Amino acid sequence: MNNLLEKIYNPDVLSCLANLSNDEVFTPPEVANKMIDLLPKELFESDETTFLDPCCKSGVFLREIMKRLLNAKFPNYEEKIALINEKKMNKEKLTNDEMQYEKALQEKIDWVCHNQLYGISITRLTSLLSRRSLYCSKNANSKYSISKFDTDYGHIMFVDMKHTFKNGKCIYCGASESEYGEEKRGEELESHAYQFIHDENIVEGFNMRFDVIIGNPPYQLNDGGGVGSSAVPLYHKFVERAIKLSPRYLTMIIPSRWFAGGKGLDEFREFMLKNRHIVQLHDFINASDCFPGVEIKGGVCYFLYSRDKEDDCTITTHQNGHIISSMKRPLLENNSDIFIRYNEAIKIYKKVVFNNSFSEIVETRNPFNVQSNYADYFDHIKTDGVKIYMMGKKTAYMKNSYKINRNEEAVGKWKVLIAKASGIGDMQTDLLKPFIAEPNSICTETYLMIGPFKTKKIAENVISYISTKFFHFMFGLRKISQNTTKDTYKFIPLQDFNKSWNDNELYKMYNLTKEEINYIESMVRPMSDEEEDA
Repeated sequence: MNNLLEKIYNPDVLSCLANLSNDEVFTPPEVANKMIDLLPKELFESDETTFLDPCCKSGVFLREIMKRLLNAKFPNYEEKIALINEKKMNKEKLTNDEMQYEKALQEKIDWVCHNQLYGISITRLTSLLSRRSLYCSKNANSKYSISKFDTDYGHIMFVDMKHTFKNGKCIYCGASESEYGEEKRGEELESHAYQFIHDENIVEGFNMRFDVIIGNPPYQLNDGGGVGSSAVPLYHKFVERAIKLSPRYLTMIIPSRWFAGGKGLDEFREFMLKNRHIVQLHDFINASDCFPGVEIKGGVCYFLYSRDKEDDCTITTHQNGHIISSMKRPLLENNSDIFIRYNEAIKIYKKVVFNNSFSEIVETRNPFNVQSNYADYFDHIKTDGVKIYMMGKKTAYMKNSYKINRNEEAVGKWKVLIAKASGIGDMQTDLLKPFIAEPNSICTETYLMIGPFKTKKIAENVISYISTKFFHFMFGLRKISQNTTKDTYKFIPLQDFNKSWNDNELYKMYNLTKEEINYIESMVRPMSDEEEDA
């Protein structure tokens, strides 16, 4: 054995690589270890526990798990091997105990690598990086590998899969054939047909069941129709596939967008919220607390799924590097269809009992069926055309030739308009900035429409309600990302708008305690005069 410790513990390049991509975010070692901390310690004391990372990127999970498996039998082995290596460098003779220790440690390393740790890489490049992290060599059968295999991949496999298209979409991940078909991608580009969710027989290749599945799956796939929240989510497919394999434990770090929104995530959200096997959830309101320098709107979370345990979930909320609350409660509250991420908000939510929701007067997306890129207009009044509000509150006038085919009756009435997309899904920073649109006006899909109303006074009273901290707070319970919909307003009770509203009236109406009022006040920052006029 030549300098074993140096082979295992080179300078930690994985910390440097942690933020290479926003779609396929590399996990920093400290985050990986916090996730591994969720697992029972006895798993690392057994020679029989098997671990799978089905979405290897840097190999950090397998590497950190190996450290714990080795330390369970050889406490402080790093220091002891360092001393042995130092003696070798100085050409000193090893004692018999030192030689036996080195031999036993190598046998343990061989056992762990060959019988306990397995991975499936997401690309050819990450397969090489993952093997380098675990085996200290990109090829598991090379002389530099800390444990020798007959194959170059060892137990970290990569197969260049292809999408299976039907009616223009991949039947496994939803990728568009026009974007990810072989004619478009060619030989030189990755297919992003991730093996774990595209190969129905993937685990048969290992011929075993896994006690623990752990990882950080790809989050989304740009499908040519946009990026960010408009891209196709993928992470839920990894979670669903992993649970179907029936591991004793599952832990993954994924975007928190599934809490209340996300494209095509309704079934996944319902499955997760009703699943009482999810016994721990760590919620990071700002993704930068886990992935410095990376913006993931709505934050990220990691969870622990326990196959053999059913219970309420211990929900721990993190912000700015600190735990701000921890509470054991159901993931799904009564009369809710989403996850309420703030523990302190539960009592307030339960008090605000309502039969009618403000969402009833919010129109669905694109109220007048006018796209954001609409360009057939006059900048100034040249005809009797309808006034149109566009992005940034820019106004123009539609040509008479344009026919409004949706909500025609609202054109001649007063309306309140509010941006469909704003902020990042953080209640403490996101602000609502409504404004009144007069009769003979409409808007593009940039805005949601509230109303319409018969008089300007009613519209003003609506804005008085929207401007309260109470409204922002109840709104923020459902706003998990940049985009909003009619449903985002579902928790907000509908009021009588023949009068204006303020926070004191609302606090009294819902019998909120001083503590609850202070919490709302602390969670919603006041709007400055400049912001109100923006």
